[in-house]
Amino acid sequence: MKLSLKKHRSTLTRILNYIGAYRWMVLVSLLLAAVTVAATLYAPILIGEGVDLILGPGRVDFVGLISILKQLVVVILITAIAQWLMNHINNRITYHVVKDIRTKAFNHLEVLPLSYIDSHPYGDVISRIIADIDQFSEGLLMGFTQLFTGVLTILGTLGFMLVVNPLITVVVVLVTPLSLFVASYIARKTFAMFQLQSKTRGELTSLVDEMIGNQKVVQAFGYEGEAQQRFEEINERLRFCSLRAIFFSSITNPATRFVNSMVYASVGVAGAYAAIRGILSVGQLSIFLSYANQYTKPFNEISGVVTELQNALACATRVFELIDESPIPAEDSDAVVLENADGRVELQDVSFSYNPQIPLIEHLNLDVKPGQRVAIVGPTGCGKTTLINLLMRFYDVNGGAIRVSGWEIRHLTRKSLRGNYGMVLQETWLKSGTIRENISYGKPDASLEEIIQAAKAAHAHSFIKRMSQGYDTEITEDGGNLSQGQKQLLCIARVMLCLPPMLILDEATSSIDTRTEIRIQKAFATMMQGRTSFIVAHRLSTIREADVILVMKDGHIIEQGTHEGLLGQNGFYAELYRSQFAR
Repeated sequence: MKLSLKKHRSTLTRILNYIGAYRWMVLVSLLLAAVTVAATLYAPILIGEGVDLILGPGRVDFVGLISILKQLVVVILITAIAQWLMNHINNRITYHVVKDIRTKAFNHLEVLPLSYIDSHPYGDVISRIIADIDQFSEGLLMGFTQLFTGVLTILGTLGFMLVVNPLITVVVVLVTPLSLFVASYIARKTFAMFQLQSKTRGELTSLVDEMIGNQKVVQAFGYEGEAQQRFEEINERLRFCSLRAIFFSSITNPATRFVNSMVYASVGVAGAYAAIRGILSVGQLSIFLSYANQYTKPFNEISGVVTELQNALACATRVFELIDESPIPAEDSDAVVLENADGRVELQDVSFSYNPQIPLIEHLNLDVKPGQRVAIVGPTGCGKTTLINLLMRFYDVNGGAIRVSGWEIRHLTRKSLRGNYGMVLQETWLKSGTIRENISYGKPDASLEEIIQAAKAAHAHSFIKRMSQGYDTEITEDGGNLSQGQKQLLCIARVMLCLPPMLILDEATSSIDTRTEIRIQKAFATMMQGRTSFIVAHRLSTIREADVILVMKDGHIIEQGTHEGLLGQNGFYAELYRSQFAR
């Protein structure tokens, strides 16, 4: 409970810091709230004075009433204008704060280590940045709109009532703490429920994102039933915690209304007694009853706001948890920008594991000379892709060092290191946009002629020209309207456009037909001339021409040599090769 309260306060403090950037707007909003409250509270005084001018049949002061009516119209106009301006400013404050937090969250997502993305469901991360911040904005807007005016109304009403009759005001103040106690008790209960609701909603978003993104696999393996069961289980938990959250939040208003009705009844009884004794006039009694109603109304509104704020704080807590995740370690202040790498890559006693309890790569040594074509083969899980992640510095080694062109890569800027690699992965990625924009992703200033040449080299030009608008054809996110092979050809064209000094091809032709693959292999052979290349392949027929083949098993290089040399050793590589080409 203490930890939850501490987190609650920490979240609130951080929100106030974000709001502090717009303090001048907050001050204007407070000023307009004060004008609104003052005008609203002045209206009952005018009405009370009007009541006292109506003494009975034939005893009505029409001149005085007309004067009061004119003043009342002015007061109502001032109230309406001030309230409209206040709501407009509150909207601006809220959505500026929300924009700042969402921008901060997304920018931080860009610098989080790959290990965070790998270990968290994508849907949950999306839910934090989209749904949770939307929920937060709604609560914050209600807080600005009703909290300021509510508090000022309570204080202003007490001030006006003290001026009219201090004794009856004391009766009101004595009953007030009960309303505050009820609201605060329920608020503590609702925060935990809303936090659980937000977390469960993230789980559901994650599942839906996973199922939609892999619907073909779901249907191909008949997983619809299991997916439905998982959805119903999470959805049931969401229903349960949402109902509890709504239940606790919904009893706030009736509970405070009950207390407020007691306040109104107390004022009515005390005021009526005072009027009978001649202490108050009928007009003053009407003023008090009106003030009693206005005094209690903000408690209902604030109790509703507190509920929404609990939900907003719970959502904000999840967003701040994302923002507080440790980013990628900062680069050295004297980090070197690697330009035109010569292609030499050295791995010196490299050790790495994703989980300290499960060793993967241990004491790996490798010396790749400029322009060499290095093929990496081995069974699934032996560390091939992990080695690529280390070369690109998506992960940092746990021990040892990796050097490129003589520089230890931790002393190089990440951008310059990765800019010297061209990478084609088995998993293709395309963004929503034109084919031209996707090919020029790594070289935005490329001319159309350069893009076409790269597409021709990748054997993608022919299918692009057959599309409705050629290179200006819009494709959906992740190239949903293209075949897997076409997407891979576009990714290959993207690398061929940049032509960096080092290449990484991780099953780069896995989704391409055999005839096109032969052409692509020839294009790769041309592209790899004079460039250091790392080729990860399962089909051993694609790596026969490699200068050196590294055979990995359990994170170690157990064999290395040329294709013919390794077959002559009749070891693990020969066994792998024969398993693919056995008659």
